[in-house]
Amino acid sequence: MSVKQFSTEVAGKELKVEIGRLAKQAHGACTVSYGETVVLATATTASQPREGIDYFPLMVDYEEKLYAAGKIKGSRFIKREGRATDEAMLTARMIDRSIRPLFKESERNDVQVVVTVLSYDGINDPTFPAMMATSISLGISKIPWRGPLAGVNLGRVDNEWVLNPSVEAKQKSDLDLFVAGSADQVIMIEAGAQEVKENDMYEAIEFAGKHIKKIMPFVEDIVKKEGQEKIVTEVDKDKEEVRSKVITKVNEVLAKNDVVSCFNPDKSKMKQAINDLTDKVNEVLKEDSEVSKDMRSMGVSMIDDALVKAFKGLVLDKKKRPDNRKLDEIRNLEADVSLLPRTHGSGLFSRGETQVLSVVTLGSPGDEQTLDTMEEDGTKKYMHHYNFPGYCVGEVKPLRGPSRRDIGHGALAEKALIAVLPKNEDFPYTVRVVSEVMGSNGSSSQASICGSTLSLMDAGVPIKAPVAGIAMGLVVDDDNASNYEILTDIQGIEDHAGHMDFKIAGTRDGITAIQLDIKLDGISYDVVKETLDKAKDARVKILDVMKKTIAEPRSEMSPYAPRITSMNIDPDKIRDVIGPGGKIINEIIAACNVNIDIEQDGVVMITSTDGEGSAKAKKWIENIVKDIEVGEIYEGKVLNIIKGRDNGSELGAIVELIPGKDGMVHISQIAHKRIEKVSDVLNVGDMVKVKVMEVDKERNRVSLSMKELLPKPAFSDKGREDKGRPAPGKPRFFKKDSK
Repeated sequence: MSVKQFSTEVAGKELKVEIGRLAKQAHGACTVSYGETVVLATATTASQPREGIDYFPLMVDYEEKLYAAGKIKGSRFIKREGRATDEAMLTARMIDRSIRPLFKESERNDVQVVVTVLSYDGINDPTFPAMMATSISLGISKIPWRGPLAGVNLGRVDNEWVLNPSVEAKQKSDLDLFVAGSADQVIMIEAGAQEVKENDMYEAIEFAGKHIKKIMPFVEDIVKKEGQEKIVTEVDKDKEEVRSKVITKVNEVLAKNDVVSCFNPDKSKMKQAINDLTDKVNEVLKEDSEVSKDMRSMGVSMIDDALVKAFKGLVLDKKKRPDNRKLDEIRNLEADVSLLPRTHGSGLFSRGETQVLSVVTLGSPGDEQTLDTMEEDGTKKYMHHYNFPGYCVGEVKPLRGPSRRDIGHGALAEKALIAVLPKNEDFPYTVRVVSEVMGSNGSSSQASICGSTLSLMDAGVPIKAPVAGIAMGLVVDDDNASNYEILTDIQGIEDHAGHMDFKIAGTRDGITAIQLDIKLDGISYDVVKETLDKAKDARVKILDVMKKTIAEPRSEMSPYAPRITSMNIDPDKIRDVIGPGGKIINEIIAACNVNIDIEQDGVVMITSTDGEGSAKAKKWIENIVKDIEVGEIYEGKVLNIIKGRDNGSELGAIVELIPGKDGMVHISQIAHKRIEKVSDVLNVGDMVKVKVMEVDKERNRVSLSMKELLPKPAFSDKGREDKGRPAPGKPRFFKKDSK
């Protein structure tokens, strides 16, 4: 295969596509370059369907290679890339959510897409070329897929839309939006925002859609020129007769049982009713020896199809929902705080059978997470972790660490709340929120946002405004796309049987996060606009309930939360506080039971749950950085007796003035009277008062005096004359030599 190259301009930069150079044995492969960021995407499929499964087996992997950015892993012991970073998983999920709706759900052949970042220029985000490479590699492959699609990133800087903003521009933007779609419809949305108004968000999505429409002819032209003939699944004639028999038997069972009666507001009862119906179907199919296990699986999937059909009819024809709610009605809401006595903050949020407990932990600045990825270096001060154990849906599931779904939902909640967190200079704590899903019947990710808002306010974190999230659904008539209904606050069955899961989070003033997943080839921009508006109405209702529980962040933190004491020192004296090899700072930390973090600008933050220890550490540091001045008086410990070179005479004593700083008391400055040996008066360990007489900064020497603080002795004339010495003020007489 010869190398083919294509190019076009997007947002003033060249987008280059190359096919035929790399990964030639993959069923579809291409590299896409944008700036000096280069991404390879490959698509492969299994030759035979996987037996015994009732889902389409799609795998999407996104690999961040450190060599792409000219980096070597920071670990001393592991230099090879390991488990995908959270950011890589999130990008993989975003690609998966974009391409999955365009596959036939009934396909059972494994499909794998591997996206590898080969070069990263630090300017152009790899997400855009990754999405384009994925679309083109699938489009030109033999894999049956109803694409292609295109996707673009959008930001807003100084109130102007910026298409595919640079990394630097993203940092200035109040919006980070990615939209994937076809020429006229939206397939996937991912967004983080700083309380962006609904109208502005819609305008941004529409603006992104206009540019997707411009890119689509370029992609379609490549697929048309380089695309392979798609695989057509052949019907197994030997199984066709058995398949017809299965359909007949299942339809007989369904005719005797009202599928709609399976719907119940109680999830466990609904689940039991569906299981009972499944058992009836299996009993009938097991009676026929010709019906294999795989065919029985097909029979079970027919029950699911019947449930979906019944659900659509209920919503579109009767304007009802499985739990008898109105289409725009939210389930029963409950909110509570301060459930756990020793945590720094806790919040419990329930929406129907979905229940999430969120817990806040406040830490020192040094507890922040270090980032060492292909794209990022630095630290992260706010973390949101989401856990979805099996018991929350009444199932047995091994605890094997967070899944991609757990990481994705945690990241969405984190994105929703970052917009309202206080600035670091106002609240320097590291904050970790953990959301434990206690029960789930749809929209647990949005419940975790609500629960986390409650817990942050309970912890006394001064957030700008409360944030709530809501999941919106969609039911579309299979024969008439203009006949549809939007559902507010979808539950499990509505997510499963419906066509859309549109998660929208924000404050009363605007949107902070969006995540859209659909099961259609796309939705119209009108549906997007209508959903945004209805979601806002629902969000305000939820915020009203939360406000009744806790209206604003607590003015006082938990007594078990650490306190941070800040102080400023001369940056040139940071080394004095740290000491050689960290000796001094580690001594302070151990002695005072505190954590100490020092910024390059001289800001020192002392973190401790013990106020006395914190004050002690602060005083210690103040003494270290303090300049010793002439005339100051200290009480210090005798550290050493200084001896002369002959090792016999004693010259003076070294006295510690403050930790890390000392001076010398010469023997002549110990007392008013003459003393023969320093050790006659002083011993190592004695506490003495001294006065600073001289500071030699160049030689780093401090001269001290003890006698300056002692009362001067009283002398009499008689006493002096008795000893043959004149009284003060009298002349001295010397006898002449008798010679």
